Amino acid sequence: MEYRKLGSSDLNVSVVGLGTNNFGVRITDMAQSASVIDASIDSGINFIDTDNGYGGGQSEVHIGEALKGGKRDKVILATKFNLNKMEGQSVRDRINQEIDISLEKLKTDYVDLYQIHFPGEEISHEEVLEPMNDLVKAGKVRYIGECNYSGWRHAQSDAVSAAKGYAPFISSQNYYNVLRREIELELLPFCTANNVGMLPYFPLAGGWLTGKYSSSAGIPDGARRMVGQLQGDERARAQLDQLDTFANENGHSILDLAFSWLLAHPAVSSVIAGAMTPEQVASNAASAGWQMSREERDAIDGIALWDGHNEKVEGFGPGTAPVAK
Repeated sequence: MEYRKLGSSDLNVSVVGLGTNNFGVRITDMAQSASVIDASIDSGINFIDTDNGYGGGQSEVHIGEALKGGKRDKVILATKFNLNKMEGQSVRDRINQEIDISLEKLKTDYVDLYQIHFPGEEISHEEVLEPMNDLVKAGKVRYIGECNYSGWRHAQSDAVSAAKGYAPFISSQNYYNVLRREIELELLPFCTANNVGMLPYFPLAGGWLTGKYSSSAGIPDGARRMVGQLQGDERARAQLDQLDTFANENGHSILDLAFSWLLAHPAVSSVIAGAMTPEQVASNAASAGWQMSREERDAIDGIALWDGHNEKVEGFGPGTAPVAK
């Protein structure tokens, strides 16, 4: 397993990370979640990403149980909070409340990366950054990051952090795969130029880029909308066929291509991928082994050239900004 610095931090994260939005929903048995985490650690995956809302709040509980017995020190743990449905609560109080709940569920004294899940249009950068900075100073959080920001919003946050002496966002987590490349317009170049670690999620487009969903049969509910969009997209179907052919001609699978193409971009620190079984963990971990040349990456870019069509999974993508209430 290869490891990379997460942006400007001293965190060395595995280039394949474990996403845990299945825990508590598709995986309700804590022992099964633990087997996935154990397989991740055994395969060299040390970056685990969750959220306080995943699995109805149970994902963090599953992780906390799985990491008991000395395993916490083997992983770099990231979680998130959001500022939706404030109902009169202050931003500071919400952030302080959410980190304490997350720490209790995760059975840890700190998280390595604490991320704001969505920007709030009516909330200033200072309101978010000051309490997050205080969590860093208190030792509850090592570094902070953002999820679903656009590049300009992240840049504004950095300017405030620099002016006020706050901890800056060291990472950006966003929807990115070879068929959905909107972040290349401004967010990815921003991250590359400013040493911000990019953490792509949905790298397999809900499983579409594994090639196993040529029909609607067997698509899990959580991926049905995303895969359904791609199934109904003639261009995406043709691109999948061409990408599969290109991978095979180069001695790899379409799964290898999906992970390794993302990792061929210098700003990408770790690709976050979910897994239901230890076997899927092993497959994901092995898929990052294609050290893609610039020529190979350019060839794939040509096959999957983005046509400017902005098709998002509802609630996700750069600049998505639920209005705080």
